[in-house]
Amino acid sequence: MRIGTLGNGLMAEALASQWVKAGHDVMVGGRSADKAVEVAKRVGATAGTLEEAAAYGDVVLLAVPAEVAVEVAGLVPAGTTLIDCTNALDHRDFTLAHPATAEAISQAVPEVRVVKAFNLAADAVWRNPPAGLGVPICGDSGVNQVAELVRDLGCMPVLAGGLRRAKLLEATAALAIGIWVSGGDVREMFPPLAAAFGDVLPGQP
Repeated sequence: MRIGTLGNGLMAEALASQWVKAGHDVMVGGRSADKAVEVAKRVGATAGTLEEAAAYGDVVLLAVPAEVAVEVAGLVPAGTTLIDCTNALDHRDFTLAHPATAEAISQAVPEVRVVKAFNLAADAVWRNPPAGLGVPICGDSGVNQVAELVRDLGCMPVLAGGLRRAKLLEATAALAIGIWVSGGDVREMFPPLAAAFGDVLPGQP
C-alpha cells in the first residue's frame, strides 16, 4: 500500500516507521523540506511536500496540529482514505478545545474517506506497539484499509461505528489522556466481557 503522511512530527514518524517495516511504501510530507527528509531517512521512507504526500498515498495519515487539520486535509485528492489521528485538546485541563474534528474534516472534504484512528495513544506507544492492543476505528468507508494498517502494527482493529461516532472517540481520548497524566490507569475502568455480560457474550445467540 502507498501511504503519505501529512506532517513529519512524532506521530507521523512513529506510525510511518511501523508501516515501512511492514512493507508499505511511505512518503513523509511536511512544510519543512529538511525536516521531512530527516524523518524519511530515519524510517526508510521517501520525502516530499505536503501536496506531494497527499497525492502519493492510497491512504494518507493526517498528523498535524488539530487547529490546521481541516485546512491541510483540503490537499487530499477525492477518493483517498484519510486517517485522522489528531486530538484537539486544551492541555490546561485536558478537555476538548474543538470537538468533532473528524466530522469537520469530512464536511470540508466530503469526497475524501475520513477515518478516525490511532488517536488514543501517544507516539511512544506506536514506536513499539503492545501486541494485541485494541485500536478503535470510526468511519463510513475506508475502514478496511485502516484495519489492515492496524494489524500491520501487531494490533487489533476495533470497529467502533461510523464517522458520527468519531466525536465519542475524540472525547474518550480527552478523558483517557487526562486520567493518564494524573497518574491513573484507564484499564482499571473496564471489566472483562464475562463480568460485563454474564454468560451471554455479545454476538452470541
